[in-house]
Amino acid sequence: MEFLQSLKASLSRFWSPIPAVIALGVLSTYYFGITGTYWAVTGEFTRWGGHFLQLFGIDVSTWGYYQLMKIDGNIFTRIDGVMIIGMFAGCIAAAFWGNNVKFRLPLNSIRIWQGLIGGIIAGFGARLGMGCNLASFFTGIPQFSFHAWVFTAFMIVGVYFGVKVALHPFFQSKIKMQKVSCAKPLEHNEEKVKKFFTFGTFAFIAIIIWALYLIFVVNSAKLGMAMLFGASFGLIIAKAQICFTSAFRDIFTTGRSELAKAIIIGMAVATLGVFAFIMMGQPAKIFWTGPNVVIGGLLFGFGIVLAGGCECGWMYRAVEGQVHFWIVGIGNIIGATLLAFVWDDISPTLATSWPKINLLESFGNYGGLIANYGLLLLFFILILVLEKRYLRKSRNR
Repeated sequence: MEFLQSLKASLSRFWSPIPAVIALGVLSTYYFGITGTYWAVTGEFTRWGGHFLQLFGIDVSTWGYYQLMKIDGNIFTRIDGVMIIGMFAGCIAAAFWGNNVKFRLPLNSIRIWQGLIGGIIAGFGARLGMGCNLASFFTGIPQFSFHAWVFTAFMIVGVYFGVKVALHPFFQSKIKMQKVSCAKPLEHNEEKVKKFFTFGTFAFIAIIIWALYLIFVVNSAKLGMAMLFGASFGLIIAKAQICFTSAFRDIFTTGRSELAKAIIIGMAVATLGVFAFIMMGQPAKIFWTGPNVVIGGLLFGFGIVLAGGCECGWMYRAVEGQVHFWIVGIGNIIGATLLAFVWDDISPTLATSWPKINLLESFGNYGGLIANYGLLLLFFILILVLEKRYLRKSRNR
């Protein structure tokens, strides 16, 4: 009984982001080893856009991007599809366990357009750069694909300019302050808390049952494991409030860098695990290093700051009832689909004529491993420099 009470208390509160990000690094490594792919979401969002167009009789199967991304099947038969279902289930469980569900509308129309346009820019940039904050950053870098490093460098530049624009008075909320005689007591409905916790538990158990059904009845271990991993990813990002946007935006707005440092540590942990799986024969995911990742990184970094959230951030905030992030998610899908539409025209110049650079092939297996860790160390130092620079400027104001 005491164990159950302790477990309930743990599931009801927020988790520390640093161990959470390290756990994500470990989980993403095993996800790669078991399923053969990496933890990514915008590729599947692009397929959702393609399926939507198919409803109107548009044949997207001839589009080069959908041939590359393989639009065969549906959300219930693809590894990425069931993983994202699991992610949403994990986010839902976390939100209800923490009594963190409340319907919230955007404060004004500017926020609506900000979320939509920022989401479109981020979605377009993510797919142009062959991945978002996951496939071209958190899980792309441990794959030893140099495109992920270039994307990351320009993503940070995009974040910087996104901060400059987002902090403009035009985008600031116009809230009228009111003087009150006393503080309003916080409402606490114990019955509501219990109902929410029960609903969260039901959602999490349901997704586990579904995963077991896929493994033992459908006889698809990969699909079932993808759903279980997805539920774990969703639960962790929601309970620890992991948002890659805030991780790097905060460096330029408040000087806080704890989450950014934790993300680098998480990638360092994942790098060794992914290296081990590659040495055992699992092929790495390597993409083109061309102007596409430069432009894509800039657009993605700018877009996520303008929108107020990345792909992970909008998913758990959307299930918490924040309508603004429903709009961001729709914008992501629109932007990704727009990229698929123009891909055949721009890809020869920006992407497919450029090399796929695998650090393990360029420097040898162990040389590539050392090179990746060396770049991670430089990345960590960069974060420290940016943090100190902000704090120095703050003291001189």
